[in-house]
Amino acid sequence: MRFAVLAAALTLALAGCVTSADTIGPAEQANQAAAVIAQEDPPADDRLNAVVWYQTSEERDLVFRIVYRAASEKLKAALADKTWDALPKEDRTTPVKGLPPAIIVDVDETVLDNAPSSARQIVERGDFDDAQWGAWVEERKAKALPGAAAFLDTAAKQGVTVFYISNRDAGQAEATIANLRATGFPIASDAQFLGLGTVVDGCEQEGSSKSCRRQLVGRTHRVLMQFGDQVGDLVHIVANTTEGRRAAVAPYEAWIGERWFVLPNPMYGSWEPALFDNDWRQPASQRRAKKQSALDLAK
Repeated sequence: MRFAVLAAALTLALAGCVTSADTIGPAEQANQAAAVIAQEDPPADDRLNAVVWYQTSEERDLVFRIVYRAASEKLKAALADKTWDALPKEDRTTPVKGLPPAIIVDVDETVLDNAPSSARQIVERGDFDDAQWGAWVEERKAKALPGAAAFLDTAAKQGVTVFYISNRDAGQAEATIANLRATGFPIASDAQFLGLGTVVDGCEQEGSSKSCRRQLVGRTHRVLMQFGDQVGDLVHIVANTTEGRRAAVAPYEAWIGERWFVLPNPMYGSWEPALFDNDWRQPASQRRAKKQSALDLAK
């Protein structure tokens, strides 16, 4: 499509040279060509490669299977070691001794695949919208990601309670729980879903941070493992900058692949606004320029 449009633009420009050379100069010809290119259909979208990769690549499925298989190999040791805990120190407010085991997972792009929602945004030429997202959640069509349901079902059968800590709104609990159950995830009680807006006594919610909800789980359970596609699914990020995100993870590097498991999500995440000062009000061109400036050219 891009080459066809460029050809049309060049044809237009050349035609201008032949039919109106006396009235249209090179600058105007270039403007005409640019106008044709600007009407390209579909328009360029920064998200296209990421969403297509997520939906079609075999590599994505292999990574998910590798991660959940690795976790299954650690499960026996985690259950046997009664001091084993995957909560960061600031979220562990109750001694783990004697507490029953649990696993904490994020929902979106960790156990459920919401790429169709992102794909619709591209096709409809829109950005993320709360109403559109809410409608997608209510459809209850998200599929299980490879390896996730089987691993968590195995853990549940060994007495592990799975908590789903999500930044889906707490008001979307019914649809989310129904979607999880329909796709084979173990969720015996609605209390296992902790959405954004869950009130935790004695803990003040800070934005969309999951820290309070992790603390809530930690009050009653020893957390064996955490799974997520974002750093914030595992630990509180004090400053959402590239450096701040690295600093949040640094004390727990030994836990990666043992207690903390991270899944790939190139479609969206807090890593993106960290590159443009967390300010979505900036024009897209400015946000794109700042992302491009973050590229390492090895010079």
